[in-house]
Formats: sequence, structure tokens, C-alpha cells
Amino acid sequence: MTATNNDPTTLNPNTSPTTAPPRSQRLKADTMATHEVLDKRIMASSPFDNPRNYARFLQAQYAFLRDVDALYEHAGLAALLPDLEQRRRYASIAADLRDLEAPLPSDAAEPPFGTELDLATALGWLYVSEGSKLGAAILYKLAGKIGLDEQFGARHLAGHPDGRARHWRDFTAVLDAAPLDAGGEERVVAGARAAFMRMHGHVEAYA
Repeated sequence: MTATNNDPTTLNPNTSPTTAPPRSQRLKADTMATHEVLDKRIMASSPFDNPRNYARFLQAQYAFLRDVDALYEHAGLAALLPDLEQRRRYASIAADLRDLEAPLPSDAAEPPFGTELDLATALGWLYVSEGSKLGAAILYKLAGKIGLDEQFGARHLAGHPDGRARHWRDFTAVLDAAPLDAGGEERVVAGARAAFMRMHGHVEAYA
């Protein structure tokens, strides 16, 4: 006697109801609300209406990229991402601010993290920094409407020579494969949320 079962995962041996999505997808879902609040706040400041608004947006971006620049020298991250140092954008956004003759923000009163940052938390912060490069594709086009490009004023928004999508996939492959225990899984989410909130604070400060 054969039982009837309409569960497609039973009919298809190649699928499993217990297979979890990759860490990068879970992280996106876990930080979506925080990310959306930040995006709305940025666009509410109309950063691409005129060069003055854009300069304030640049100052907020600069403050955040200064915050995370130490990640690109993190030994644990460098062991996972051989091209880590080449991914930093701190110098390019400083050049963008000089193009617009806008002052560089003063040093942060309190750094977001110390020198001994654990790998999981560092991955969470790096997820936000690297992920912002995908959204930068749209921002780069908007910057073009006020006369800015990769040669002047919008260097930090320009895409990677290998393509934004490939550059992101290389990172998420490392993020998904990194061995983390249950505590690490929590810290990577906490790190990403903290990064989004840190950027939100900078946008508020320079709005």
C-alpha cells in the first residue's frame, strides 16, 4: 500500500524543508527595517538636488567610511578576503569633498569599535559598507545630473572595474562560508544593525 503525499519536498529528493537560506540573505532580512529607515532619511535630505545638499551627504558618507576604514586592515577579514585592502573608499571620498571645496568632518568623538574587533561583528559592519556599493549604482546616476562623475565629485560612488555584482558576490560568498557559532551569528546581525544606525547618525548630523 502506497501513501499519498502532496509535500513537494518529499517528491523531490533534491530539496529539503530544513535547508536554511545563506547567511547573507538572512542578514538582509534581519536588517531590512533598519536599512529602510536609513534610506528614507538619506533621500529626505534631497542629496542630489544641488551641490550644496550633495556636499552634506558626502560629509556624512565620509564620516562613516572613516569609521569603517579600520575594517580594511582587520587581520581576520583579510584572511578571508585577499582583496580587502583594495575595497576601501576612504581616500576616494576625501578627494570628492576636495573637489567640492567642502571641509572634511572632524574626527569622531567616539570610534564605533576598538582595535580588537571580533570577526563576526567585523563581518556585520563590512556587510553594510560593501553593500552600500550596490546602492551606489543608482546614486552615481543621480550625481551625474548635477555634473559629477568618477573623475570629479563622485569617485566613491563609481563601480568596481570587475562590476558591482561580481564584487558583491565575491564578498557574500565569503560571508556565507565563514564559520560562526551561535554567538557569532548574533554578533554579525548586531554589527550590521549598528553600522546602519551609525550612518543614520551621521546623516542627521550633516543634514
